Amino acid sequence: MQLQRIESKIYEVRGQKIMFDFDLAELYEVQTKNLNLAVKRNISRFPQDFMFQLTKTEWEGLRLQIETSKGRGGTRYLPYAFTEQGLAMLSGILNSDKAINVNIAIMRAFVFIRQYALTHKDLTDKLKELETKYNKQFHDVYEAINYLIKKDKLVTEQKERKRIGFKIKNNG
Repeated sequence: MQLQRIESKIYEVRGQKIMFDFDLAELYEVQTKNLNLAVKRNISRFPQDFMFQLTKTEWEGLRLQIETSKGRGGTRYLPYAFTEQGLAMLSGILNSDKAINVNIAIMRAFVFIRQYALTHKDLTDKLKELETKYNKQFHDVYEAINYLIKKDKLVTEQKERKRIGFKIKNNG
């Protein structure tokens, strides 16, 4: 299972890294309804810090990010969000070979994200410190970079454009 595919399905809600029930169902190759039924049959294994249901406001805020449809064809119920501990608990109630392999891949993705965040935390902290110290200068630098990027794109587009109109042949 591709690590990037799983990583793209990990979101941050309420300050926690989570995965939605519908994404998990897709990975496990089961219907979302069946995944949620298995969870509800074992609800004592899923306290609030393992799994929670999104509020309508949270869902509306995330819906555009994750490209779900509104109304028809979309979800009728607010999705459940599973934290890393909730995902580990899912492995105990979903006992197929597919579920075991998917859970291993998901755990690896969470570990990778955690390691990435830890190794880049120092750099991020330094950048934030510099940004607050030299806020005006950073803003100017960002504007200059954006200007140069846009300028380069325009030049590239103009070079690639096919010339039209009257053409003269050289009969040397």
